[in-house]
Amino acid sequence: MRILIANDDGLEAKGIQVLAQSLSSLYDVVVVAPDRNRSGASNSLTLTRPLQPRCIRQGQYSVDGTPTDCVNLALSGVIDGQFDLVISGINHGPNLGDDVLYSGTVAAAMEARHLGLPAFAVSLVGENYFTTAAQVVLHLLKKPDELLAATKNISANAILNINVPDLPYEDIKGVVVTRLGHRHSAQPAIPAQHPRGIESFWIGAVSEPHDDAAGTDFHAIQEGFATVTPLHADMTCYNALNPLNQWLNQVIEPES
Repeated sequence: MRILIANDDGLEAKGIQVLAQSLSSLYDVVVVAPDRNRSGASNSLTLTRPLQPRCIRQGQYSVDGTPTDCVNLALSGVIDGQFDLVISGINHGPNLGDDVLYSGTVAAAMEARHLGLPAFAVSLVGENYFTTAAQVVLHLLKKPDELLAATKNISANAILNINVPDLPYEDIKGVVVTRLGHRHSAQPAIPAQHPRGIESFWIGAVSEPHDDAAGTDFHAIQEGFATVTPLHADMTCYNALNPLNQWLNQVIEPES
């Protein structure tokens, strides 16, 4: 199996390098990642200038763009051939609940799925045990044929969002399927000092979980389990279709 690895923390981030090293003994691995930290880039594409991929070392390329740019270029055949699977990560920090809306890690996996390949987004809920997250990935890849078959049986637009507790591998209680939880509203923007007196702000930090009930990714992580959450790109609110139709029928007069 030939695997493309991407991320949003940049090519030299510890997480992506640990993952690449762990997988390369068993699989044909190519790494394509941003040339700097692009956390929070979400699904953005660079459309205002050309991109310049660079081979930094054998099998590893940097791109002066977003995580989505990296996957788009690689799967367009620009960088090093064809692939069977895309893994985005290992992210430095969680992608739980509402985090997935902003995550460049998740976006890279979504771009892969949009272009027709199965994809994982993998995040470590911390900054220490990246080898644990890599071992979880290796465990999920034990039977590649079954993995690829399973990904075909879920939505054509779905990816698997994987989060791993920041613990030694032997302390992980297992791997469970979860739904997304939800956080409280983001904290307010924080004023920042600018040397020239220009009004400046930092974006406020993420808030604590609001919905971390049993069955959510938040709850499972707190209990010491790695989580697998299926995500898909269809953002249609299907429950709202009938109420909206009823509302429109009331407010829009039929033509006479």
